[in-house]
Amino acid sequence: MQFEPDRVIPVVIFLRGNAPRYRLDLGGDRSTYLSFHYLACELGTLDSEDYLESDNIVARLNLPSMRYATDRKLAVYAAAVRGLVELEQDPEKKLKYLDFIDIYADLDDDERARYQREYPQEAATMGTFSERFLQQGLEQGLEQGLAQGEQIGMRKSEQIGMRMGEARVLLTLLRLKFGTVSEAVEARIDQADAETLLRWSGRVLSAGDIEDVVGDDG
Repeated sequence: MQFEPDRVIPVVIFLRGNAPRYRLDLGGDRSTYLSFHYLACELGTLDSEDYLESDNIVARLNLPSMRYATDRKLAVYAAAVRGLVELEQDPEKKLKYLDFIDIYADLDDDERARYQREYPQEAATMGTFSERFLQQGLEQGLEQGLAQGEQIGMRKSEQIGMRMGEARVLLTLLRLKFGTVSEAVEARIDQADAETLLRWSGRVLSAGDIEDVVGDDG
């Protein structure tokens, strides 16, 4: 039996730095319509070492935003990735949360290379998963294309299927990283050839916005 809550406790999580205040007033210059205090979770004040093996996925995903010694950065990143692999089952959420970890860990090229060397198991696990997920999207798109192309010949059908698969993967990656994809961008993806779609997909992880992915190559 479910009950309606009669009390709500607001909690605000600060990913960077300390909380500038511990209350919030909603209103204008003349009137305040809502005023409340909230509990502040300041990730920067938490010691990441206390949460490296936590079974709370929120804590594990936010390890890179917690406090750690400079020489522990890669260990913290690896613990966050392990937590994602162990605690999250949904493949789309895994890709989405891996991007979240990457953003807040902010590894440079040298750190990423060291991570590949020092934590090969974690790097290989997520790399294999990403490849499997993308391949699944390509295969599903190929099946759809084959079904639609039965009347125009197998060779043409395979080409359609491959292009549809690459388009589906690209749209999925864009939605996971940026949220809503506009109709204009969907139209550009629908009109692009397979080679262009593959090139755009390779830009997603490093792109700051959708235009960085599907913008002009010039």
